[in-house]
Amino acid sequence: MEHGHSCCAAPRAAQQPALSAPPRPTTDHAPDHAPAPGAIQHEEVALPAGEFLMGDAFNEGYPSDGETPVHAVRLDGFGIDATTVTNRMFAAFIAASGYRTEAEQYGSSAVFHLLVQAPEDDVLGQAAGAPWWLNVRGADWAHPAGANSSWEDIPDHPVVHISWNDAQAYCAWAGRRLPTEAEWEYAARGGLAGKRYAWGDELTPGGEHRCNKWQGTFPTVNTQDDGFLGTAPVKSFPANGYGLYEVAGNVWEWCNDWFLPKYYRNSPKDNPKGPSIGAGHVMRGGSYLCHESYCNRYRVAARTSNTPDSSSGNCGFRTVALT
Repeated sequence: MEHGHSCCAAPRAAQQPALSAPPRPTTDHAPDHAPAPGAIQHEEVALPAGEFLMGDAFNEGYPSDGETPVHAVRLDGFGIDATTVTNRMFAAFIAASGYRTEAEQYGSSAVFHLLVQAPEDDVLGQAAGAPWWLNVRGADWAHPAGANSSWEDIPDHPVVHISWNDAQAYCAWAGRRLPTEAEWEYAARGGLAGKRYAWGDELTPGGEHRCNKWQGTFPTVNTQDDGFLGTAPVKSFPANGYGLYEVAGNVWEWCNDWFLPKYYRNSPKDNPKGPSIGAGHVMRGGSYLCHESYCNRYRVAARTSNTPDSSSGNCGFRTVALT
């Protein structure tokens, strides 16, 4: 089996059959309302300007992901969320702005097969090439497992079923932005140079799970040794050296950059913004579905991508302060 992207997050085009020919969602507008004072709080980590080595120092990544060559990057200082945006935070955005996510506009989104909470006739089909992803009618940020689930039951879990376009809309409302891929990796490394994971080179130091990922046999048996089948509440695992939580596993996090596998070969050293074009946008960090036998993208250098309109039950985001 090829180690592709399908265990990561199903592209929108692979989730067919969808509901009857939905119109392409409109995402070119910013929400009309700014956040009310105190309506939302971002716990932010201030990172100083610095230089680091970006990329896979162990040559463990999939060649098609373009994790090499390792290259020096120098960044200006910036402030980044300590956690991914939670359901509670995203609900405040929806309530204030009236925004409808792309999953809501399409009428369905991808849910992992062991997590579905929906009537049987809401399951519209399997994602092409990845039968563990089910296209579920009514699955969206507010109903992460389908119609019989609610965000209100898990307010402190990361918001999911968020497309890149949705994340951009939230940022426009909140007066923030998505991190660049370089900023994300710099922050995720937590000050450790050339390490495999955000906490070091050993996956489970002292037998302790440091991230929410798959244990067992993917995609049928998850032993849940880390305590979770799906998403975990934010701050379930220790923070990295900079104070960021769950930068490995739990949910994929959108970055601002377009994705091109060859970009590292000639990316600029100072504040790289990513290529000017690409087939999709970068996602970082891995998710609760990553497993060493199939998708070991919970490594800190690991990268993947998806189309900007795609959403799934394991994809969210964190934000960066505007400067």
